[in-house]
Amino acid sequence: MRALAQFVMRGPLQAGGVAAVTTAIPLLFWIGAAVIGLVILRLGISQGLNIGLWALLPALGWSWFGQDPTALVALLQVMLMASILRTTLSWEKALLAGSFLGIVTGMLLPLLYPDLLNDLVQTGVRFYEEYNAEVASSLGDRLETVIRQTMNASMAGTYLVIGVCMTMLARSWQAGLYNPGGFRSEFHSLRLSPAIAVICVITMVAGPVLGLNSMLLGWAGGLPLFVAGLALVHGVVGRKNLSGQWLILFYTALVLLGPSLMILLVVLAFVDSWLDIRRRLKPSGPAE
Repeated sequence: MRALAQFVMRGPLQAGGVAAVTTAIPLLFWIGAAVIGLVILRLGISQGLNIGLWALLPALGWSWFGQDPTALVALLQVMLMASILRTTLSWEKALLAGSFLGIVTGMLLPLLYPDLLNDLVQTGVRFYEEYNAEVASSLGDRLETVIRQTMNASMAGTYLVIGVCMTMLARSWQAGLYNPGGFRSEFHSLRLSPAIAVICVITMVAGPVLGLNSMLLGWAGGLPLFVAGLALVHGVVGRKNLSGQWLILFYTALVLLGPSLMILLVVLAFVDSWLDIRRRLKPSGPAE
């Protein structure tokens, strides 16, 4: 991937070509989004937007003719977060902007892609009626509504996750080329401020009060806290000078335990926003 980043930074023709081609190829759109993010972070928002037009064309094609907004939304997410990150040098603000766009995306999907969402909902309804009749019966007339909200939130949330990951990939490319070790240090120190942490929690629980999709708001409010939780784990491992095997064990546990460990990370990130756990830990010396 480093070789690709070096090639992209040779000039606008190379960057635009890679962005356009990878966005046009199914399942490679994430590379195009990361390329645009790298250009924005290194060369500026104006240059990044100019190169971004190359990728927007195939992304719009997939969105309009293929009825698949994944590439378009992921590209817009990365462009927004990379622009905020370059302007403010704050991952907190970049994540908050991404979450806001995630909410907007979730609200627009039923309006712009009703047929796509309807097809997914009907598939979900048939699945529950055939293979999980007890759940379908307990929900009754609410089954379709629940599945619709779940599908809508899952799509918008997935786009948000892709956007965050590709922005981080772009940042790591930039650091690898021009500031080795910079992204590692930056990620290890990522911590939400108490005010932003409270806003995220309020967003997660405000769905029923506002009459909005609770799962969508859960994605939007929970992801910044979850990313901050991951940063806390990486920061503690780095500060205590532990081996990379600890991170392997952690991510293995994350896969096996799933939601339980995710909720714990969200809680730890909220607590860390007030206590700054990493600052309280005594750093270890070099491993022998």
